Amino acid sequence: MDRDFGPFFLKFCTYFPYNAKLCLNGHEYVKRQLDQKGIAYEALDNGVLSCDDPKQVQRICDALSAEKIDALLRKWMRRLPHPYTAQDRKAGYRYHVSILQAEFSLTQVLDRPLSGRVFFEEVIRENLDIGRPSQVQLIFDRRVTRQTPGRFRTRVLTEGVVPSLHADYKNSRIKQYHKEGRALRTETTINNTRDFNIGKRLHNLPALRKIGFQANRRLLDVQTVSHDCSLGEDAFEKVVRPIEVKGQRASALQFGDARVQALFSVLVLFSLQLRGFTNQEVRALLAQLLGQKPANYPRGRMTYDLRRLRLHGIIARIPHSHRYQLTASGLRIALFFSRTYARLLRPNLAQITPSAPPGKSRLQAIFNQLQKEIDQCCEDQELAA
Repeated sequence: MDRDFGPFFLKFCTYFPYNAKLCLNGHEYVKRQLDQKGIAYEALDNGVLSCDDPKQVQRICDALSAEKIDALLRKWMRRLPHPYTAQDRKAGYRYHVSILQAEFSLTQVLDRPLSGRVFFEEVIRENLDIGRPSQVQLIFDRRVTRQTPGRFRTRVLTEGVVPSLHADYKNSRIKQYHKEGRALRTETTINNTRDFNIGKRLHNLPALRKIGFQANRRLLDVQTVSHDCSLGEDAFEKVVRPIEVKGQRASALQFGDARVQALFSVLVLFSLQLRGFTNQEVRALLAQLLGQKPANYPRGRMTYDLRRLRLHGIIARIPHSHRYQLTASGLRIALFFSRTYARLLRPNLAQITPSAPPGKSRLQAIFNQLQKEIDQCCEDQELAA
């Protein structure tokens, strides 16, 4: 345990030429420096979740140099027993530090971790081709040809419910995952500096650092242009959760609710888009979809539904009238909810339920095959009832 670097290890090989391995963590170095300067912070595993002086944290990170790492080695070589005696050192036998592995990470702490997890899972789906030669050369800013050695691939590994994205470039790797459920962690690990035409000696650390951090940023830039699903998550939550606007409360518009689906189906009718619609016009159409007579559908219930739609931002009142019109986002939401339910969810669920009549549905055949494979697996493992 070092005063300036925190936990580290120094391991010696017991036979000639007595190679040694020094392993340290830059995040631990930063935390020790913050402790010494009296700057309050909250840890995130071995990193920093929050801090009273973020700019000072960045300055400390930038100040971790090859010279300081070499000084750490020399300091402990004077204290610990090692293979080279005083006579060996006088004869010129000394340790010099080369870079066996270097990891450069970027940890982005999220204000809303759940949205961050949704974002990352969508990022994985959209970037499964990131490890292809044509893509990975964008990340590492290195030209990849048929003669370039190494494996170029993308892997998605899941531990429990936490997925991680891995892309390989020669002997190096870039990894991305949701850290501690609070942050998006992007890290580039360089296992061979020669992959980037850089020497292994420790004084090459600044050039290696530049490559590692640039790779992290380029990966995020590529992913940013894919999409921003956090907006979609917000839009969905705004509809399906209760809402309060200027002291007025409205209940949720649940996706699977028959009355809500009927409302959306009515709202997207072209005839209602020309000059807006009234309570009476919508009530007559809605009652039919719900299997009721318009006269039996209470006016007060329709007023309640219109108020819900208005507070959720689906519709807006036309000034100086009793008519309503769909908002721009309301039209898209109504279309998406109604079409997804009517054309995707409802008919396909009817095909895959056990009570569905036999037919030529490809989806039904796939689910039936899946059930057979599960049953067979249970029998093979002697799990069958």
